Amino acid sequence: MARNILVTGGGTGIGRAVALHFAEQGEQVVVTGRRAAPIEELAAEDGVRAVVCDHTDPAALTRLLDELPPRIDVLVNNAGGNVLFDTEAGADLASYARDFRANIEANLISAALTTKALDARLAEGGAVVHIGSIAADQGAGSYGASKAGLATWNISLAHELGARGITANVVAPGYIADTEFFRDRLTDERRGQLIANTATGRPGSPEDVVGAIAFLASPAARHVTGQVLHVNGGAHTTR
Repeated sequence: MARNILVTGGGTGIGRAVALHFAEQGEQVVVTGRRAAPIEELAAEDGVRAVVCDHTDPAALTRLLDELPPRIDVLVNNAGGNVLFDTEAGADLASYARDFRANIEANLISAALTTKALDARLAEGGAVVHIGSIAADQGAGSYGASKAGLATWNISLAHELGARGITANVVAPGYIADTEFFRDRLTDERRGQLIANTATGRPGSPEDVVGAIAFLASPAARHVTGQVLHVNGGAHTTR
């Protein structure tokens, strides 16, 4: 039987690749995003359902429930990103506070609110997968702090959902090419540094991240929960 999959922020990059993967496997996929155009383009291309939603807004999430099936087997909390790429940094304290809060909202609170809103619909034996970042361990200001918070919050979530057979994990990518993450601000020098930091000598691809998510959402990973799975080519290692 086909599973119901929700991919937040699924219009571009990693989210889009995840949605396409599950759709190609015959799953029923809903993608969300704040911008209508990218998710509607994806829906027209591959038959997934598209719903506009700002996952930092409780009212928007309440409305989203009306568009979703009564059972969600896999939730992929992909919405987010470094919002500082979209703003002009101010020198005053109020601007710093605004921008810091914006990254916490986009990357941590969005995942927490979405998971809470869907709690009653998460299927027994299902999976929640959050998209984290190498920045949680290597630092990147408020963005890194938001992703570190996500990983820590997920530990509690894994215990809350575990009694229902639902797993909760984080996939933490390193540098992934072919996404909108850097908003075309990544210099050739910086790109070279990021690749040089890897053991594999190449940038990651959205498909590399898809493989990790697909595993965590599969029957093979039913005893894997509360974990951070790094997908970074060895740029950050664990033991």
